[in-house]
Amino acid sequence: MLLTVDQSSVAVFEKINLQEVNMKTFPIALLTLAMTAPVLANTESGAELELKWHDMDKFTDVRATNSTRSQFHERVKREFSEIFQQLASQLPDGYNWQATITNIDLAGDVDYFVGGAGNPLRVVEDIHSPAITFKHVLTDQQGEVVISTETKLRDMGFMHSLRSTNDDDAFRYEQQMLQDWFDNKFKPKVSDYAQVQ
Repeated sequence: MLLTVDQSSVAVFEKINLQEVNMKTFPIALLTLAMTAPVLANTESGAELELKWHDMDKFTDVRATNSTRSQFHERVKREFSEIFQQLASQLPDGYNWQATITNIDLAGDVDYFVGGAGNPLRVVEDIHSPAITFKHVLTDQQGEVVISTETKLRDMGFMHSLRSTNDDDAFRYEQQMLQDWFDNKFKPKVSDYAQVQ
């Protein structure tokens, strides 16, 4: 959280004679300053994102390999929330993007035998492409609807179109799929809308 102090807050603080401040009066001075200083909780540019999730137990494939199901589901939510937040930051300031993820099919497939000793591994091959389905509504600064639709994505050529070489990113295929859709489909529609306003 970022705290910013405006000129009125500085003026209040300057009225305090620092030479006379002791341990009893200093907390009061700090409280006065804090009460007059505006607090900005979100200073990122772009659209405000509201992301919701349907029942992940019904998703096509969000199976865990090295953690419990609930732990992995929380990780998926956290990672995909970051991906959508990155996309939202590329939209115009003041816009609001409400999205509900209704299904995910992660790239690859869980193999319970290849790892040995009963340790499942996610094996990524061409035949198991990533997919995601989500409903979303984008509104402008006046609350007018820019886009309202359901989007279904599947990247059949995901192993050949990946531009990231970061093997530590478990959801790099899904992130690439969403970024490509955003750049080629979604963002142009938003730009067209802005031009006619």
